[in-house]
Amino acid sequence: MDQKIIDLYDDFTHGGMNRRAFIDRLAALAGSTAAATALLPILQNNYAHAQTIDEADPRIVTRMVDIPGAPGLKGYLAEPKSGGRLPTVIVIHENRGLNPHIKDVTRRVATDGFIALGLDYLSPMGGTPEDEEKGREMIGKLTPADIGAYGKAAVAYLKALPNGNGKVGAVGFCWGGGAVNNLAVADPDLAAGVAYYGGQPKAEDVPKIKAAMLLQYGGLDERINAGIPAYEAALKQSGKTYEIHVYEGANHAFNNNTNAARYDKGAADLAWNRTVSFLKKYLA
Repeated sequence: MDQKIIDLYDDFTHGGMNRRAFIDRLAALAGSTAAATALLPILQNNYAHAQTIDEADPRIVTRMVDIPGAPGLKGYLAEPKSGGRLPTVIVIHENRGLNPHIKDVTRRVATDGFIALGLDYLSPMGGTPEDEEKGREMIGKLTPADIGAYGKAAVAYLKALPNGNGKVGAVGFCWGGGAVNNLAVADPDLAAGVAYYGGQPKAEDVPKIKAAMLLQYGGLDERINAGIPAYEAALKQSGKTYEIHVYEGANHAFNNNTNAARYDKGAADLAWNRTVSFLKKYLA
């Protein structure tokens, strides 16, 4: 697909224009409104492909839980059946909320040996809706204070779990990647953070980070990648533990296997292996 079309969709999904303007510009790039309409199913997420780990997978148990400390806050908890005290990980969704894809990612984290919490940042507003555009509107109503409070409540919840080992990490994607970066600034109890193509914190806030950080970016993601040099310089100057990987030829959202236009299996598999290894190293 023409990279201009993917970039246009990325701009739309991150609030750069309304749907009408997006369709008009897509039609201009595609050659007609009919061609634009035909492209939409490829550009949009298809949750029929979301379930790589079955809800009934015998290795794990899942349930929705209430998170103390933030009224109405809920999460999707996935735990290995293996027993023992295990490291814990918050999974932070994109700007659509806790959708079937992110629940599947949460189950993946659990099958890799962690207690995983897919936090629904929209639950205090009634929960993640099926309509993705509505979800993006709801995300836009969250304040930085809300986002910080919800993340810190989730860290405290996981840290206190009797079957957890007391160490908490976080992995997030897109909006959630930015939330991981900011949670690392806000909460010294976060031991490890993995941010996939997430917005970077202010350079002056980087010295507050205590967590080891793994930062993963798509090489074609110019919008997000513009912030890498300043972030890396601040991490280096502050003596932080971090890794940065840029996957050449990969787009923003390259990990999302429900999005045919942007998913890159090679980059996603490599990034996931690095994610699991990193979390095991710093949450052991």
